[in-house]
Parts: sequence; structure tokens; C-alpha cells
Amino acid sequence: MASIRRKLNRVGYYIRNIARDLAPQFLFRNLLPRLLAEADRYDAAYLSQRANYYNKLSHPLRPQEYSANVATLPMDRSMYYYDLKEHARYFPRRFRLNYAFGDVTQVPDRPSFVKSRPIFGDNQNSLLINLDKFRHFNFPGDEMDFRDKKPIAVWRGGLHNPKRVALVSRHFDHPLCDVGSPTGRPFKPFLSARQQMGFRYVISIEGVDVATNLKWVLASNSLCLMPLPNHETWFMEGRLEAGKHYALLRDDFEDLEEKILYYERNFGEALQIIRNANAFAEQFRNAARERLVALLVLYKYFVLTGQLEADDRISGLIALTVGSTS
Repeated sequence: MASIRRKLNRVGYYIRNIARDLAPQFLFRNLLPRLLAEADRYDAAYLSQRANYYNKLSHPLRPQEYSANVATLPMDRSMYYYDLKEHARYFPRRFRLNYAFGDVTQVPDRPSFVKSRPIFGDNQNSLLINLDKFRHFNFPGDEMDFRDKKPIAVWRGGLHNPKRVALVSRHFDHPLCDVGSPTGRPFKPFLSARQQMGFRYVISIEGVDVATNLKWVLASNSLCLMPLPNHETWFMEGRLEAGKHYALLRDDFEDLEEKILYYERNFGEALQIIRNANAFAEQFRNAARERLVALLVLYKYFVLTGQLEADDRISGLIALTVGSTS
């Protein structure tokens, strides 16, 4: 049933975006002032903090070459195209921009819109926008109480990096764990997100860039166990705090049993972390506000590249906490 629903949602995603492409684009451009005016409905400091976290540029950019303009974004990776075009279409077709589609783990040479970036070091050339969101921003509901779940940890995924291999090698047969790969060895059968929510503890491990399951785990009533993340997306993984939003694991997972037993003895702490995680995930479910933040990220870029003259009110929003990473 969940698979059918997912397929129907995918069809709906493409129908919506194809319809946007077929509609007269001047209608979207004419809407931009009204959408930006919606900033008055929200907390200015919050909007500014989010927009300047994703776009950390702080100075006007020198003339440069660009990958494309709003009218010529490539469609070869359709979901990336549609997710960037969803917001870029509100700006003039001639406006130029740089982008890098896919699982980006390095900072581009030129400021570019990306899905993912390293958390640590100078990452200001990586401008985060919510790309490939159909795959990553999936929040199935969880009605089961933490206390009623299986008192063990679960993980499923591909074994394509050392951390994932370390987890499965060390804990495949552990009585407190149900971990393995549905596509590799040692094999464990596929479990959907809803099935994994039947466990008290869900392990999240980065893949090529971020962990795909992290969003729904933090939105669930299970406790997220994970090593310190090294990459982030629109979900702002770099703002997650160990002990507040998730339980920190060592990279080699030697402490996994210890952490499970600790939270089995300290339900109150586990439940507080889950509440904090739920609150963090909830902020991304306000679609109108998410659109506004994305427009501010693009607006700031077009201002700093000299393609747009900033409105005084919007200029204040994108400059209030420029460069903030807190």
C-alpha cells in the first residue's frame, strides 16, 4: 500500500511541475513581490537566519561565467531541475546562475546552488536549495508510542561506505540489533520506513552525502542514533546537536550496545530527545514559509551577482545575520 501511495505521489509531483512549466511564466514573475511581502507574516529573525545559513555569501561577486540562466536550466536530471526551477521561475528568465546537481560532497569553485555540502570548513560557495526533495523530504506519520516499540536498533541500507560496513560487520548478529543490507552481504530483507518505526532505535548513517532516512527518523517517535554528520542539505544537518536531537555514536559503532542499554534505563532522556527532534523536523513542513526562505536564498544571490537591486525591506532580511552558522 505504501509503495502504491509513493508511486501516486511521484506521478502527482511530475504533473504539478509539468503544469508549472506549461503555464505562462510571467504569471510567476508577477507574483514575486506579493510572495516576498509575506515575510511580514513570519518572524524576521527566523527567516533571516535560515536564508543566510543556506546562502552564506556576504560580498558582491565579481563577474564570472555561469552554468545557465533561469530559462535554460537543463532537464537531464528532472527532479533536480524541477526543484530548482520551482523557485527560480519567479525571477526573470535572463538571470544567470551556477548549479551542481547530484550528491555534492565538495565545495564548488564558484558560488553554486547544490543539494548538499560539507558541514565543516569554508563552504560559502555551496548555496543550499531543497533539491531532490521528493526522495529526501518524506515524513510518514508515526502513531506508535516509543514504549510500545521493539527495544532494539534497526538499520537498512547499501554498504557503500566504511561506516556502514563497520556497523553491519560488528552488529549483524547482535541480539539488540536488526541491521543489514537488502542489496548486499550480509543480507537482511528490505524494511519500509513505517516498518522501521516499529523499533525504538533507528540508526542513521550518511551515504554518499547525507543519510536519506534522517528526516523521517527525526520526525518519528523512535530515537535516532548516529555518528556525527559531515554533510548537510536544506534540512540543516549541521545544526543538529548530539544529545539534544539525536544520540551520538562512535564512527566504529563500538558504543552502540552501550547507548541502547543507557536509553533503555533512561526513557525520560530518550523521550526528550525525540520531542526535540520532532520540533526540529516540524519546521520544514510549513510549505508557504519554506517557499519564502528559498526565494530569499535566490534573491540574495541575484543581488550579490549584480542582477537585481535589493528592495530595502528584503535587503534587511538577507543582511541581518549574514554569515551566521549558529
